[in-house]
Amino acid sequence: MDDNAVHLADQALPFWVEVTEDGDDDSMGILGGGNPELRMVPLGPLRKNLAATVDALQQVFADVAARGGTLPLAEAQLSFQVTASGGVQLIGTGQVQGTRGLTLTFKRS
Repeated sequence: MDDNAVHLADQALPFWVEVTEDGDDDSMGILGGGNPELRMVPLGPLRKNLAATVDALQQVFADVAARGGTLPLAEAQLSFQVTASGGVQLIGTGQVQGTRGLTLTFKRS
């Protein structure tokens, strides 16, 4: 592990997360079913989980782009939320209306 990765493993960022009545603070961000609390999310797991998610999505997008056709994929936007332990969970906007989350935009240059 390089020095930068070791340094990131010790750092954290503040995120609002949803804490349910049973004390579970690792559910999806603020969806309205629990109590929002500001928690320090460790950067090491967040970095690892976000990188794995982006890697998987890039493969999916490459497969879709390879299909070609008259309507090629030129841009994709995805929303995600971060859990208190640094997990990354994608949000299906068709299933969850009005959620708050971070958006990743992948655009072909």
